[in-house]
Amino acid sequence: MADYVLSIDQGTTSTRAIVFTKCGDIHSVGQKEHEQIFPKAGWVEHDPSEIWVNTREVVALALSRGNINKDAIAAVGITNQRETAVVWDKNTGEPVYNAIVWQDTRTDKIAARLAGDEGPDRYKHICGLPLATYFSGPKVAWILENVDGAREKAEAGDLLFGNTDTWVLWNMTGGTDGGVHVTDVTNASRTMLMDLKSLSWSEEVAGDMGIPLAMLPEIRSSSEVYGQGRSAGPLAGVPIAGILGDQQAATFGQACFEKGMSKNTYGTGNFMLLNTGTEIVPSENGLLTTVCYKIGDQDAVYALEGSIAVTGSLVQWLRDNIGLISEAPEIETMATKVDDNGGCYIVPAFSGLFAPYWKDDARGAIVGLTRYVNKNHIARAALESTAYQTREVSDAMNADSGVDLAELRVDGGMVANETLMQFQADILGVDVVRPKVAETTALGAAYAAGIAVGFWSGEQDVIDNWEEGKRWSPSMGEKERERLFRQWKKAVTKTFDWVDEDAEAAEEAVEEAAAE
Repeated sequence: MADYVLSIDQGTTSTRAIVFTKCGDIHSVGQKEHEQIFPKAGWVEHDPSEIWVNTREVVALALSRGNINKDAIAAVGITNQRETAVVWDKNTGEPVYNAIVWQDTRTDKIAARLAGDEGPDRYKHICGLPLATYFSGPKVAWILENVDGAREKAEAGDLLFGNTDTWVLWNMTGGTDGGVHVTDVTNASRTMLMDLKSLSWSEEVAGDMGIPLAMLPEIRSSSEVYGQGRSAGPLAGVPIAGILGDQQAATFGQACFEKGMSKNTYGTGNFMLLNTGTEIVPSENGLLTTVCYKIGDQDAVYALEGSIAVTGSLVQWLRDNIGLISEAPEIETMATKVDDNGGCYIVPAFSGLFAPYWKDDARGAIVGLTRYVNKNHIARAALESTAYQTREVSDAMNADSGVDLAELRVDGGMVANETLMQFQADILGVDVVRPKVAETTALGAAYAAGIAVGFWSGEQDVIDNWEEGKRWSPSMGEKERERLFRQWKKAVTKTFDWVDEDAEAAEEAVEEAAAE
């Protein structure tokens, strides 16, 4: 009897397989990190072949740890790092280049070229997104323009493109032997290539980017059977029936089904989504308009999103690049040793600034330093930067929607940090609520898959399963809240317009010296 649903969470730093019960509880987990590749300043890549190998391993591990086999699995859902682009040869199954990660900034000149005199909002009326290095379409254009032979193969119909959901699904369903080339509406909405109204590929945008439509996967709903696990795999014959981009999956897992409900995910970056129902709401304040989810034949539900590039990865940077800490949890221990940030602010614009600024030429800065500041203040400033960036996105959402945030549902790895969660409530001035099951990204994909095969009856089952785990209420006065936020806004301005021709030349010189 099939008592579980399995979710594959193909994330930025790792791939996980999580087995969920009917109550939405975790039964077993398998997880494996993959290499982060940084060929040049601003470039971020992953090896798609490593991701596929890891996917198979974590699925086998989750099943083994749960003491179950494929017969216990009713369906499989996939959630993924969204804008990370993979291009591969459909005949050999080999990627033509590494996956270009959503954080990568190499496409800045392509984005500027496409913007031309019309500016970065040239295609926003079609796809809801500004021209930026963040999205998949320009990354595909870069591969076609810079990888030897890629253009010719693409025009001959031999290359396929997909975000990592499509790459994993194609391999899971057979690869070169009948693999299904499909994505869902949420992932398609992150490419810049999909028309938000028709939920189909835009010939205009794809044509301008030089991307043959034959490369693009079929767009389907977020909850339906796409295919079955390949015969030789650990999930042979099991229906793969749900796909949601990671942030939309978290929104689904948080049961944010009502218009006006919002969630914030604290991961490598932060991503806040506000459900706008079946209405497409254009942003006037630096947010993205995106598809939230689509269940089978039901109408698509849309969202406003505030995307923040660097939050959890700032802690990783302090650990791996600077050596301030040896393990991520130490950041909270250090932060609690001081009462405040000592006047120090960290703006982690490592790959430019995302919402609400969209400045590719910004770079990170630590400001407000005095002899008084010590390593504990820097640790606290790192945590606080996540909360400040969330406040900026929340303010933009309030302005776009005309409705003030009542409370914020949170999830992701950083929500275990109670110091951060309390400061988040303080700087927002509203309650912050963590669910009992914090793995809402994987859970959302599991729900989408389970609904498609009747394991769950629909959204009401998700609502019934959701349970509050902990709540933080504001304890800071309004005057102090606004003083701190005003200082943060000042700090952000110090990162603007950093990259120019001289800065680019200096970066290239450093890279050449390192190569020698």
